[in-house]
Amino acid sequence: MKLPGKTLKNLTIPNILSILRLVLLFPLSKLILQDRFYEAGKLLVISALTDFLDGFLARILHQQTKLGMILDPISDKITILTVIICIGIKIPQIGPFVAILITKEVCMLCAGAWLMKIKYTPLKAKWYGKIATVFFYFSLWVIVTFKALWDIESQFVAIVMMSITTLLMVYALVRYSREFFEIVRRIRSVKKK
Repeated sequence: MKLPGKTLKNLTIPNILSILRLVLLFPLSKLILQDRFYEAGKLLVISALTDFLDGFLARILHQQTKLGMILDPISDKITILTVIICIGIKIPQIGPFVAILITKEVCMLCAGAWLMKIKYTPLKAKWYGKIATVFFYFSLWVIVTFKALWDIESQFVAIVMMSITTLLMVYALVRYSREFFEIVRRIRSVKKK
């Protein structure tokens, strides 16, 4: 059976890594909710590596596709939303940070969906977004590692790590929002002509 040409074109290593990140969410969520933090920490590292490698490999292997430009940020957002909700369930004290991060990710998903609807390429990841995502993974890794290796559930550490993560995420949201509204302004000015 022959696969359609577009399917083969989209069957790239970076796209497979983005899909793998989504697949990892099921066992990762289950492990966090079952307090199996050691195993969850390992999966979190693998998930973070797929996030780093998909964009890196897309560039060096020249495997950038339209699907990948959509799949990578969606995988990022869904991963962040799922993991932060699970951690929020386990550590209710970080609830306000969870609410802010969920709001930020939902806004980003909605803006990306709107851009795709009008046939506009979603915003590419910028350095501030990448730093926020890296620190998000690092924060979760620290929280999970404290629990897994030393059975320490430090509210102070969790709150400090999530505070920094939230500040970085909000900063990224503000910067992306400026870019998004500039695109909206340009689209409106073209329509008026």
